[in-house]
Amino acid sequence: MATSVKIDDDLKARIQTLAGQRRRSAHWIMREAIREYVEREEARESFKQEALASWAHFQETGLHLTGEEVFAWLDTWGTDEEQDAPECHT
Repeated sequence: MATSVKIDDDLKARIQTLAGQRRRSAHWIMREAIREYVEREEARESFKQEALASWAHFQETGLHLTGEEVFAWLDTWGTDEEQDAPECHT
């Protein structure tokens, strides 16, 4: 799929400079930038959807852990007294 993107002269010059420094083509720099942006935004959207699903589950069930419970559990990680995750409660 061929797509054109209009960029201003300043950004174009910056891309060309960076491409020269990295010994890559300007096209490669732009493709890589777009790929990284899309991956980051997909991850952000996935996190948002997971948070919304967790909130909906909490609203339906009331099951939760307090911050203190989570921190106390995490404090045991890597110690001889490492504990299993605490049980959620209402």
